[in-house]
Amino acid sequence: MARVLLPLFTALCALAADAAAAERVYDLTIGEASVTVDGKAYDRLAINGTIPGPLLRFTEGDDAVIRVTNTLDEPTSLHWHGLKLPGLMDGVTGFNGYPGIAPGETFTYRFKIRQSGTYWYHSHTGLQEQDGIYAPLVIAPAGGETVKTERDYVVMLSDIHPERGMRILRNLKVDPGYYNYGKRTLGDFFRDVDKKGLSAALKDRAEWGEMRMDPTDLADVTGYTYLINGHSAAANETLLFKPGEKVRLRFINGNAMSFMDVRIPGLKMIIIAADGSPVQPVPVDEFRMGIGETYDVVVIPDGDKAYTIFAESIDRSGYVRATLAPREGMSAEIPQMHPRALLSMADMGAMPGMDHGGGDMAGMDHDATGHDMAGMDHAAMGHDPAVAEEAQAMGWEAGSPPDSKVLSYADLKALVPNADTRPPVREITVTLGGNMERYIWLLNGKPFEDSDPIELTYGERVRITYVNETMMAHPMHLHGPHVLAENGQPPERLPTKHVVIVPPGKTVSVLLTADEPGEWALHCHLLNHMISGMMAKVTIGEAPAR
Repeated sequence: MARVLLPLFTALCALAADAAAAERVYDLTIGEASVTVDGKAYDRLAINGTIPGPLLRFTEGDDAVIRVTNTLDEPTSLHWHGLKLPGLMDGVTGFNGYPGIAPGETFTYRFKIRQSGTYWYHSHTGLQEQDGIYAPLVIAPAGGETVKTERDYVVMLSDIHPERGMRILRNLKVDPGYYNYGKRTLGDFFRDVDKKGLSAALKDRAEWGEMRMDPTDLADVTGYTYLINGHSAAANETLLFKPGEKVRLRFINGNAMSFMDVRIPGLKMIIIAADGSPVQPVPVDEFRMGIGETYDVVVIPDGDKAYTIFAESIDRSGYVRATLAPREGMSAEIPQMHPRALLSMADMGAMPGMDHGGGDMAGMDHDATGHDMAGMDHAAMGHDPAVAEEAQAMGWEAGSPPDSKVLSYADLKALVPNADTRPPVREITVTLGGNMERYIWLLNGKPFEDSDPIELTYGERVRITYVNETMMAHPMHLHGPHVLAENGQPPERLPTKHVVIVPPGKTVSVLLTADEPGEWALHCHLLNHMISGMMAKVTIGEAPAR
């Protein structure tokens, strides 16, 4: 009798849990809107009339029901960045039978919330995200937060540009250096002569000239006004605290094309989550965010004074600030931006086998990188305080004071041990390439429209090795299943990510358990790279019938 009653009791408990799950309903409208930033009006796209759109809150276990109405005269979509959900609900037109949202139509997203943490949502149609269709999303753990704080704020980094997204892309297609306003001058050359000598300075210019590249080309697009929660630096978004309180800041990089370096002068930041997943606490002075990444930090501001939350683009073309303060109307000193670093020859992939002729790097000798192809190049994601200040000024990862603790991927350790620690059964290499002269970006030598799917079997354990053969860093985002970044930690402590930065000329690897059936986009989250071909499809077969 006990053998009969136990399964019945378990089933009844499961039914009761399902019945108790809250249905959280949101109504969203995507349409044209006018927003004003620093006194200038911009005609853009928006969700419910605002940029960013409304913050959506859920609790783990909720049933999400999100009705999205399109009032544009073109199709649109919403993708739930970092969420695990059925493929049809992922929001990428043409994947899993998702049709997109036609003009005048409403699409209802329905899915179970199966995780917690800091995430966001945005259009996955054309360059609509850059034009304003993005917003934050926060999910509370079913059992409450592990780290208790008195305050909890979203800090969404984003941008607005004088030109719409498609105009920016057209300009890049005509001239990839169109927005590179920081090119080296004759004065820079003479300073290099004084510093390095005439022969070395001439050799450096010749090498860059041979590759038709520029060491100041840290970002494809400049001219942005950077925002925090939709507010510019001048608007000074203020987040309140009482002295001694623990404050959780949920940072989201929702920029279109900009990596950001984040710091709060005078406050140590404790990293407690990366891409929504809890990590063992890491005290840092600064961290770099790729587009699409999220980091949760805890700070404990004290005293009757204000602190500046400061985020600057890696090419130092702009910054945004907000203020942590015990009362409204206060502000703190705005720090100077760090010096802009110059790319080095290693960053540019200037190694044997590379085609220097036109920026097409598909023929580069991978082994020439000198990095372990099966693991992450840890140093590329952080700074060694022992390195001389002069060396810190060279290279993609440089730019912070040598005595600052800057977050490295190698610092990240999963708070809860990983359930799957199996070694991979095979390795999949994904080369990141392109042709800068034509502004075409590729995965495995092909644009998305010409590429074959990467096919995985349900339950399969694989290693994906990203080999960056370009001059640019790429934040690689995989929809559907999350990955574990191979960062030198033991298998049970590898951090869970859904975006990983692959620095220029470097190799990064991740482990993947193929446990989310469906068709999933794999792409660079620099929007103009994705739209110019840097995307592929990953397919995972259905679970076998039991």
